[in-house]
Amino acid sequence: MSGMSGDASAVLAEQVRAAAASGQILRIRGGDTRRFLRADAVADADADGEPLDLREHRGVIAFEPAELVLTARAGTPLAEIEATLAEAGQYLPFEPPHFGKDGTFGGAIASGLAGPARPWRGSVRDAVLGITLLDGHGAIGRFGGQVMKNVAGYDVARLNVGAMGALGVLLDISVRVLPRSASETTRVFEVGMGQALQRMTTLARKPLPITALAWEDGRLRVRLSGSETGVSAAARALGGEACGEDHAYWHALRDGTLPFFAGPTPLWRISLPVTAPQPDWVGNWLLDWGGAQRWCRSDVPADQVFASAAAAGGHALCWRPTVARSPLPAAMAELQGRIKAVFDPAGTLNPGVLYPELL
Repeated sequence: MSGMSGDASAVLAEQVRAAAASGQILRIRGGDTRRFLRADAVADADADGEPLDLREHRGVIAFEPAELVLTARAGTPLAEIEATLAEAGQYLPFEPPHFGKDGTFGGAIASGLAGPARPWRGSVRDAVLGITLLDGHGAIGRFGGQVMKNVAGYDVARLNVGAMGALGVLLDISVRVLPRSASETTRVFEVGMGQALQRMTTLARKPLPITALAWEDGRLRVRLSGSETGVSAAARALGGEACGEDHAYWHALRDGTLPFFAGPTPLWRISLPVTAPQPDWVGNWLLDWGGAQRWCRSDVPADQVFASAAAAGGHALCWRPTVARSPLPAAMAELQGRIKAVFDPAGTLNPGVLYPELL
């Protein structure tokens, strides 16, 4: 790999057209750091498909610091994107997990995962302004932002966030960025899990410059970001103790590298309303997003986890050892199948990547 910036759109489009004509399956590949998020039917890489490598399709296309907009090719290393923004005192508001040094910009968007600031600074979908998409026909279209209008009633740009390449190959992405805060600090409180859930709900309603709320092992962490005056005043009002590891902790939580995430016990990511009661099964818990994202290490049966999450108005994902997602309702499965058929009728791109039987 040359490591040079370049536009490989034409080459990639020809590969897709040839694959669609011959019935060949393609597995979209960037830095490969998010392979573990694929459904178990395709977890073993490209055994049933040829790789479509995006690493040569890289480079920042446009960056207007005054406009708070960046456009880059999907194969651009995520670290390169963040370094470019840092030079201008800016950053990606959704704090994408890296999952390793080879993670790409396209992978961050295609997986749709956001870090600890998600409830306060928005999701990946909130930040995406437009995309250039290579669909399963081998056609290239531009959608969202200041480019072509979406077609057929679909918000195509945001529809592809979290689709893991099932609907098309992200070629270029435009995102909204934000100025980095002048000051940031984390306060820590010693509380139990039940009290932490109540306190997080209360804190989230207060006019405080909160950008992260997480609880783990009896410690509630509150991250404050903003002006020096505002952060100092909020820290005094909150009390608590200073957090020595500060940035390192939030990065490790974002990337899933805290000691909590290690070990052989199944790891679950459960998305629930912040006011939902805590599930009653036995497990080791970590609460993020002010209680909306709850991580659990437990041997409880998968059916019980899925049912409990659904009953509370949420959904669950088995993160390890094998990826499994909450079953889709029949109507939703039918709708997703119809959307897949519009963008990739031959099933050329990443079939089974989310649900083995569907996408």
